[in-house]
Amino acid sequence: MKLTSFKYKTRKGPDYRHGEQVSFLDIKHTFGMGNIRVGSWVTREEKDLAANLVFDALADLAYILALPPQAMGLRGNLNLTFGSGGRKGVQAHYAPHYRELALAKNAGAGALAHEFWHAFDHYIADKAFDINDTELLPNRILFASDCWLKNKTQIAHPLNDRLINIFSAMLLSDDGQDKNDFVTRSVKADLALSRNYFSLPTEMMARAFEAAVETCPDIENSYLVAGTTNPDVMPVFPDLTHRQRIYEALLAYFKPLGMALSK
Repeated sequence: MKLTSFKYKTRKGPDYRHGEQVSFLDIKHTFGMGNIRVGSWVTREEKDLAANLVFDALADLAYILALPPQAMGLRGNLNLTFGSGGRKGVQAHYAPHYRELALAKNAGAGALAHEFWHAFDHYIADKAFDINDTELLPNRILFASDCWLKNKTQIAHPLNDRLINIFSAMLLSDDGQDKNDFVTRSVKADLALSRNYFSLPTEMMARAFEAAVETCPDIENSYLVAGTTNPDVMPVFPDLTHRQRIYEALLAYFKPLGMALSK
């Protein structure tokens, strides 16, 4: 989950909707989502505004990752809620038991990229690693990043090699032999706060992902991601040079994946 709140302010990118109003049903069909739920306390006006914002954010993320829009729903495995079942003080969260990305009604702006990574990290685990049936029981939650850290056997495939390169770019030094400065700073943040959050591998990777997304020069969308360059939070995010390395690793994975899915 992402705890700092940012208000939606700006967007720079293609006009996918051509100025038209879209619905959450349009989001479901366009992005190949699973179930979509909208809270009963969300007004029609709020629902219309949110649908446009979420649509543009998902479209921008697909553009950044060079993926076809339908891929954003993770083959229908990703469910979405808006203004329903939120957590106090939290913009958004990903609920792995339900494979559900939940956006808060009044504070969801800026968190979508972060939570999408959690959803992807969860979804891709058994496609990238050899996981036995016991580990796939409903009460067990596995993320690909955790599998990587535990040295689980990788399923042989060129794309999985590129996925591993993303993990390495996010958390390891350039030579791959040690943790990088981003990890060190995240550990220090937890020590200073006497908590275990910023240094969790799944959280570090989600922050690395959203930071790389925010620094993409072609897109600016503060509903998708915002605030990763703010001075007060920069210590727990990759620096600008590191973000470029992460972004290159992301494109090296997602671009060929997108080409394969588009055939």
